[in-house]
Amino acid sequence: MAKVTFKTDACKGCGLCVDACPKKIIALAKDKLNAKGHSPAEITDQDSCIACAFCATMCPDCVITVEK
Repeated sequence: MAKVTFKTDACKGCGLCVDACPKKIIALAKDKLNAKGHSPAEITDQDSCIACAFCATMCPDCVITVEK
């Protein structure tokens, strides 16, 4: 099973990972802000992740880690 983690304090909420995810299981948090005042990205359904790492590849700040 794949595991996706985010360094939420470093995320600037650009949304590139949301658009890159083929399973559409990444979203920007609606109820949280990080230390920089941005809505960080989060995974909505960890079990559906296929570990393609498109999200991590697209992230300009390298805040996403994908483990198989």
